[in-house]
Amino acid sequence: MEKVSPGWREPAAWMKLTDIVAVLLALSLPWSTSLVGIFGAILLVTVAPTIELKGFLASLKRPISALPIALFLLALIGTLWSDATWEVRFHAVGPTVKLLVLPVLFYHFERSARASWVFVAFLVSCTLLMLMSWLVFLRPELSLRPPELAERGIFVKNYIAQSQEFALCAVALAYPIIMMLRAKRIALGMLLSGIAFGFFVSMAFLAVSRTALVTVPIMFAAFALLHMRWRSIAIIICAAVAFAAVAWQTSPALRQTVASDYWLYKEQNVPTSIGLRLEFWRKSLGFFAEAPLIGHGTGATRGLFERVATHGKYQEYEVIGNPHNQTLNVAVQWGILGVVALYAMWISHLLLCRGDGLANWIGLLTVVQNILTSLFNSHIFDFHEGWMYVIGVGVAGGMVLRARSTDYAGELSKIV
Repeated sequence: MEKVSPGWREPAAWMKLTDIVAVLLALSLPWSTSLVGIFGAILLVTVAPTIELKGFLASLKRPISALPIALFLLALIGTLWSDATWEVRFHAVGPTVKLLVLPVLFYHFERSARASWVFVAFLVSCTLLMLMSWLVFLRPELSLRPPELAERGIFVKNYIAQSQEFALCAVALAYPIIMMLRAKRIALGMLLSGIAFGFFVSMAFLAVSRTALVTVPIMFAAFALLHMRWRSIAIIICAAVAFAAVAWQTSPALRQTVASDYWLYKEQNVPTSIGLRLEFWRKSLGFFAEAPLIGHGTGATRGLFERVATHGKYQEYEVIGNPHNQTLNVAVQWGILGVVALYAMWISHLLLCRGDGLANWIGLLTVVQNILTSLFNSHIFDFHEGWMYVIGVGVAGGMVLRARSTDYAGELSKIV
C-alpha cells in the first residue's frame, strides 16, 4: 500500500504558504518596518522546501537574478578596501541584502498562479493608509509618530515613503481602469478611478513630495505612449492640467513645496533640501574622481564627508553617509564597477517587463519610478523604497516569466 506523505511535506502546500507570506509582506509594507523584515525572512524559509535545486541554480544565471546578486557581492567585497570601521562597513552592506530576495521571488512566482494576490494586498493596504492619512489630518493626535516628528497627514513612517506608495498605486491603476472601461465594466472601473483620484488628492493636499511631483507626470507619459490612443492622451492631459490648476490654487502645502528652495539656499544661505543636495552631489563627484574605478569601499561615504567638512556655510559642514542620489551613492563606494552593475540591473529588469499586460505594466512602472526617484534619493538602498522595488519587480517579473513559459509550452504543443 502506497504511503501518503504528510501535508506539511508537500511542495504545493509550501508554495501556498509562501504566497500567503508574500501577501502579508505586501500588506505590512506601508505600515511597518519590523514586520517587513520578519515576513521577508519567513518567505525565504517557506520557499526553501519548494526549490528544485537544478532549476533554481539555472534561474540564478539569468541577468535579472545574477545582477542583483552581483551588486550585493560587490558591496560585500568592497569592505576590503574601505577605510571605515568594520562595524560601519558591514552596516553599509545591509541595504543590499534585500536584493537577494529578488531571484527568489522571480523563481517562486514563475511557478505560482497567485501573484495577483500580492498586488491586491498592497493596493488595499495603501488605500487604508490613504483613508487613515485624512483621519490623521483631521485628528493629528492619532498619528503614531512622536510629536516632535509629526508631519501633516502622516500616520506612520514619513511623507516620502507615503508619496512613493500613493504615486505607484495611482499610476499603476491606470491600466486596469482603461481595461475595465473598454470591457464595459463601468462600476469596477469607476471604483478604481475613485481610489486613484483619492491618492492624487492626498499627494496634492496632505503630504506633498517634490520627487512625486516630478516623477508622476513621466510615469503617466510612459503609460500613455504604451497603452493609449492620441485622443485619449489629449483628454487626460487637459484633465491633468485642470486638476493641477485647482490643486495649486487650493493647496498651500503644494505651493510651499514647489517654492524656490534654490533661491533661499543661494541668496540667503538657508539650508534647504535642494541646496543641501547640490552640496552633497558636488562633493560626491569629487570623491568619485579620486577613485573612479572601484571607489573608496563600502561604508566610506561618511568618512569622506567628515574629511572635507568645514565651518563656513551650513551646507559646507553637513556630514552624511548618503549623497541622496543612487548613482553617486554607488559611485563613491564602488566606482565605475558599481555604477555598471546598478544600471545593468535596471536595464535587465526594464527589458524583462517590456510588452503588454498588467504584470508587465506594474513591473515596468516600478523600475521607472525607482530610476527617476533615485535621481534625488538612494531608493534601492533605502529600506521602504528598496522593498517596494524588490516586491514590485520580483512578483511582476515572476508573472511575466510564467506567462512566457506558458505561451511557449502552448506553441510547442501545437507544433508537436
